[in-house]
Amino acid sequence: MNEAATARRSRITPEREAELYRAVLDLLREVGYDALTMDAVAARTRSSKATLYRQWGGKAELVVKALRSQKPGSIADIDSGSLRGDLHAIIAREDDCAMEQNAALMRALSMAVHMNDDLRQAFKELLVEPEIEEFRRIIRQAIDRGEVRPDNPALEYVTHMFVGAFATRTLIDDLPPTQRFLASYIDAVVLPALGVSTG
Repeated sequence: MNEAATARRSRITPEREAELYRAVLDLLREVGYDALTMDAVAARTRSSKATLYRQWGGKAELVVKALRSQKPGSIADIDSGSLRGDLHAIIAREDDCAMEQNAALMRALSMAVHMNDDLRQAFKELLVEPEIEEFRRIIRQAIDRGEVRPDNPALEYVTHMFVGAFATRTLIDDLPPTQRFLASYIDAVVLPALGVSTG
């Protein structure tokens, strides 16, 4: 981040930033992305619209950063000594209630992401790509430990498997994703695809 951006961000305290993000997510749940406006965020948070634009640049960045603020932290430091342990540690970071809320938010945003270039770009740059890179580091650890062959053809699809399980749980089963469901999915689908024993 450059110095100007750092100076810009330093004007809002972490507590105030968290309050703004909560308000944005509440509005997102209430009205959806298309109807969410910077005017509404300013009114809800008793902020000036100029401050919001100065801090976040626009609605897309503000919404994606609000979503990212709900993530339970980086997975970069996870290293249980096994891929199974690492993957189970990742899903253990959020309880079922938080997972259900996040899944509902992602469903609410899915159409808007496809229809709005600014949102899609912010979503990809600020949320998807950083998480994919952290996830790849977990997989590289497993390769380095000799758990997964580097030429395993399933490696290219691990992220897709995870996102698919999370996103389609409600669509197919009419149930929210849960820790239990994802843990069983890891053991039944992801690890066997990578040639890793679940015993």
